[in-house]
Amino acid sequence: MIIAGAGIIGLSCAWKLSLCKIPVTVFDAREAGGEASWAGAGMLAPGGEMEEASPLTDMALRSLAMYPEFVEALSEASGMAIDYQRCGAVEVALNQREAEELERRAMRQAALGIRSEIIDYNGSESARFYLDDAVVNPRNVMAALREACLRQGVKLREHDAIVEIFPDGSGVRALSGPHHDDGVLIAAGAWSSGLASKFPLPAAMPVRGHLIAYKAEAGMLGTILRHENTYLLQRGTGSLVAGASTELAGFDRTIDEGIVQQIHSRASQLLPGLAALEPSERWLGFRPGIEGGVPAIGRVEGTRIWTAFGHYRNGILLAPDTSRLIAESVIQAQ
Repeated sequence: MIIAGAGIIGLSCAWKLSLCKIPVTVFDAREAGGEASWAGAGMLAPGGEMEEASPLTDMALRSLAMYPEFVEALSEASGMAIDYQRCGAVEVALNQREAEELERRAMRQAALGIRSEIIDYNGSESARFYLDDAVVNPRNVMAALREACLRQGVKLREHDAIVEIFPDGSGVRALSGPHHDDGVLIAAGAWSSGLASKFPLPAAMPVRGHLIAYKAEAGMLGTILRHENTYLLQRGTGSLVAGASTELAGFDRTIDEGIVQQIHSRASQLLPGLAALEPSERWLGFRPGIEGGVPAIGRVEGTRIWTAFGHYRNGILLAPDTSRLIAESVIQAQ
């Protein structure tokens, strides 16, 4: 199996397939995990994303339940520690309108199995604690996935971009030349549909997002903290991450200091102690958006081509279940 893309989806699938004794070669235009997977905050938070019944909601909840075992197995396979915290999330409402909407949303979520409870939080109009939301450091996960894949015999071809996928899935043409195999998985995030000009796929697109981080004492923030489109979380190292923006700006990698200051201002309203700090790190990433909003996961009918892209803001969360679905489909096709 050839995999196009060495982000968290591509490498999770590579690791899972290799555990099933399927030889895998992964290609990437850059280094493994160098794009959206590196840039992500790492929230595993259906409570902040899902509020209606759908296959995507079901998948998110399954994947969240799989995460403790996923992290434990990956850490053991790689010999690397992974910063994973089932810390829950606090979502605040700052006025009566927001409080009423928060309660309506919580009721819809409760019917889906997303647990939350009312709490008092620093004089906010209303707040709810989402018991099951968690965080993971995606940079830890990517380092561990890379090592686990190599230990498992996965061939990793970094800085060797795929420029064409043969329409029947019998191989690819990369910068290094043609490579043949008995199947191809497209997992190249926002670049995915650009690899498939000879067969129809949902259009993938980059949705740029800025994030910032502060140097802070470990334990300053014991949970995810959210208000509308602003969130804060803290890594085990103490690094406190704030995000995010949502921009349709193509693949422009220019840091916009105006957006950085907007995120800093919003984060300081949520956690006033940040107002006196300057962000120690600022970066951006390209979330893999997709036409229709539903990830393309599965086999392209009539071919030996599979897809696993379009996870938008939830690639980190959905990696365990995506890799399971792809591995089951590939095995069934053998």
